[in-house]
Amino acid sequence: MMKNYKMILAYDGGRYNGWQKQGNTENTIQEKLEGIVSALAGGPIEVYGSGRTDGGTHAYGQVANFHMDWRGTAEELMDCINEKLPEDIAVLSLESVHPRFHSRLSAKAKTYEYTIWNSKKPPVFERKYVFWCEKPLNVERMKEASKAFLGEQDFKSFCANKRMKKSTVRKIYEIQFICTKDKITIAYHGNGFLYQMVRIITGTLIEVGEGKKDPKEIPSILAALDREKAGFTAPAKGLALKEVFYEEGLEEND
Repeated sequence: MMKNYKMILAYDGGRYNGWQKQGNTENTIQEKLEGIVSALAGGPIEVYGSGRTDGGTHAYGQVANFHMDWRGTAEELMDCINEKLPEDIAVLSLESVHPRFHSRLSAKAKTYEYTIWNSKKPPVFERKYVFWCEKPLNVERMKEASKAFLGEQDFKSFCANKRMKKSTVRKIYEIQFICTKDKITIAYHGNGFLYQMVRIITGTLIEVGEGKKDPKEIPSILAALDREKAGFTAPAKGLALKEVFYEEGLEEND
């Protein structure tokens, strides 16, 4: 019997060209998963992700789903997939869900985290997962600037896709700053994010923290609907998809 399986994944995106499979390379997370699941099924299986993480971006809680006729338990299927995955990708959980559940279309909100290493000393052991910013950042100014991004508005100035034909309106519910001695982690919780939106917002906030931009400039940058007005695009390695949220009911077994 064909079942709809939902899985939560973690991966180090450092050596991959992002989530989505591409015609010119097999080095994507989706491609790796589809190859394994299709081999287990004995035929082609399409794996749907909750969203396209960029090349180099990591995930603690990427969500994907696929339809498959599997005679064993969900846990046995998870074990079979994990046995064949490379060490930088892991299935954390797998379960059968409602037939209408779709990892992307059913998603209601997502949380991304961007981590900055703010110290003169290089991040030797965390260098693959943080953006190193040597100049001291004024976090209070960054927090002040971040308030302008809250709510529903047009984020065209913070989208790297200049040919975007669909709506660039998104809603950010919350932006949190988690600071330790050398690290500043910015958590973004919203109903959806445009191509490189989190990285561009982060780059803009870093410029505010460095004194290159004023917090009061953010509303006018948003209103300009012009990518050139915003800050630089922070590197992908500091970004991670933390969690994806869904409406109740569709995640339950049918």
